[in-house]
Amino acid sequence: MNQPDLPQTIPNWIDGRASGPSKGETLAKFSPATGKEMYRVARSRSTDVSSAIDAAADAFPAWSAQTPVARGDMLIAVTRAMRRRREDVAAMVAAETGMSFNAALAETGGAVALGEFMAGEGRRLYGRTTTSATPHRHAMTVREPLGVAGLIIAANTPIANVAWKVFPALICGNTAVLKAAEDTPGTAWLFGRIAHEVGLPPGVLNIVQGLGEEAGAPLVADARVSVVSFTGSTAVGREIARIAGSRLARVSLELGGKNPLVVCDDADLEHAAQWTILSAFSNAGQRCAAGSRIIVFDAVYENFRNMLVERTRRLKVGPGNDDDLGPVINAKQLENMVAAVTRARQDGATILTGGHRMDDPGHAAGYYMAPTIIENAAPDAEISVSELFGPVTCLYRVSGFDEALRLANRSPYGLTACIHTRSVHRALEFTRRVQAGVAVVNAGTFGSEPHMPFGGVKFSGNGTREPGTEALDVYSNLKNIIMTFDPNQA
Repeated sequence: MNQPDLPQTIPNWIDGRASGPSKGETLAKFSPATGKEMYRVARSRSTDVSSAIDAAADAFPAWSAQTPVARGDMLIAVTRAMRRRREDVAAMVAAETGMSFNAALAETGGAVALGEFMAGEGRRLYGRTTTSATPHRHAMTVREPLGVAGLIIAANTPIANVAWKVFPALICGNTAVLKAAEDTPGTAWLFGRIAHEVGLPPGVLNIVQGLGEEAGAPLVADARVSVVSFTGSTAVGREIARIAGSRLARVSLELGGKNPLVVCDDADLEHAAQWTILSAFSNAGQRCAAGSRIIVFDAVYENFRNMLVERTRRLKVGPGNDDDLGPVINAKQLENMVAAVTRARQDGATILTGGHRMDDPGHAAGYYMAPTIIENAAPDAEISVSELFGPVTCLYRVSGFDEALRLANRSPYGLTACIHTRSVHRALEFTRRVQAGVAVVNAGTFGSEPHMPFGGVKFSGNGTREPGTEALDVYSNLKNIIMTFDPNQA
């Protein structure tokens, strides 16, 4: 696995050109796997963001005037180039996140699939025709772009997150300013380079690097940005909604999760254990859809707990293809989750396995959290209601289905949920009543596909959905067109 050639300092992409930060400031990017500095990154400020918005605004008239089919053809060229260079992209993702190359390659394939799907929407950018109560009147709707889209992403699945926002924004005819995740700047930079190498017009996609408060905040506040789409924490999402909402900009928020996975007494326990491990620990638990609350019927609790603990202790932790999970993204994130687990123990919870930073010679330099299972935490304890974004999950014992459903819904979040059962009746009732944007039966708490909507309720989002065709509603306006005609003039 060879990391793609990188500039000494990762720059911005503004108006089709690599652009250094206006003040000459840089940030260090550290490897999650080794703790060593990888390279420097442009530390953008409001001046840089304003330049990127200028470029996007200037490019908007020509880009939006192209037919959706022509825009789709351009996006197909980008996805084909990504497919040709998928190993380069995956190497970058693996290096920046610490996930295995194979996992990064799978994520890259998902990003390509999303691009292909959205490019195809250029031939299906549907409006509708309908009847009118008034004689001799024809009514229809068409989709129109909004303008400049401000896109702010997280670092957990960096190339997938880029694809989820950039492709639907552009197919609708918007131009975009992407605020790259500060922990995965190279992935966003490489995507920008690929897009421009295949001919994406200058200014259509601009990428700014830097910190959220210094580069993301000016993007949200700028009146020229018509829509802001954000993936990240609920606290930041609230602030974005407040600022962008004050100027009536459209806002799409995909926020955190504290996702329940219910194991019933009739479940296939081997199958449930496999999916629980994947839900809780894949990508080092750094998924908004991670299974962090495992709710188990009393009749099978002890058997399932022992099975889960044994399997968790066998997990291999590291950045290689033979490892089950890698490091968390940065030192601060690791410190936060270790502190949260310590507080949970002090509050009376039991740590069944893990619960600490891995400090053996093979892991001490990187940001490795031991896969952690906790029991006896109160449903309203901090560890039960706060998203940690790491390989930490909690077990809860319940008497039966009704208590399991109540506990599943006893959360400020409502992103994903899963139930393991052989009963179609339980499965259907659970999916009907669980408070979540995604409900799964007999699998994991994750599993979005390019053509399916993803998003949550309660503190997990503001009701918008990306991707799927529902993402088109985020990035376009519907115009109602009325045509009255006189049949006597025919």
